[in-house]
Amino acid sequence: MALAHGSRSRLNPRCSSLFVSDSLFDRLARAVCEADCLPRKELFESWEVARRTRRRFRGGRVVDLAAGHGLLAYAMLLLDDSSPEALCVDLRRPASAGRLAEAIEARWPRLAGRVRFVEGPMERVALRARDVVVSAHACGGLTDLVLERAVAARARVSVLPCCQGLGGEGDCADLDGWLERPLAMDVARAMRLRAAGYRVWTLRIPEEITPKNRLLLGEPETRPGEAPGRG
Repeated sequence: MALAHGSRSRLNPRCSSLFVSDSLFDRLARAVCEADCLPRKELFESWEVARRTRRRFRGGRVVDLAAGHGLLAYAMLLLDDSSPEALCVDLRRPASAGRLAEAIEARWPRLAGRVRFVEGPMERVALRARDVVVSAHACGGLTDLVLERAVAARARVSVLPCCQGLGGEGDCADLDGWLERPLAMDVARAMRLRAAGYRVWTLRIPEEITPKNRLLLGEPETRPGEAPGRG
């Protein structure tokens, strides 16, 4: 069976035969297949975002905003067990999220009780300076809200934007005369992070997973309790 990474087909137990190695990714993929609730695209997106984020940001509480099923949060903990916990925030927790949690925690019992879901607006959740705030494909202006919340807390942040300029809204810093509007908006986001005293990384996940593949990472140049130039 050909493996199209960007497929929206749901992974199910029969798909486990596509992930046969003992690698961490394949073991996670088999757990997702067992849960029978997520599209293949979401598995690869979550893994690629988590992998690139963990290359830069270690430790800290993981806060997954607009989390959906919470797969990104689980991937972040699997890639760096020094994070004590993860908080998944969304307006509604999907009914099948429990199946995913059970399948993953059955394979990694050390994760049991370390991933917590909160239903409601992300504005209600207090962020901390040592958090790692992540969000994959928070639509339109939700990405801007994620960045605003992270900057207000001086937390590290990693976002994979999508649906930029949905409804014609969003700040493109007057760059849309040279750049296509979605790219202009993402450049403006990176510029705002820089202006807020953040070091910025602009990355991509593979386009075969999604054409909306620009990954923006930011870390405060200094955080509370640190001297300038440290770290």
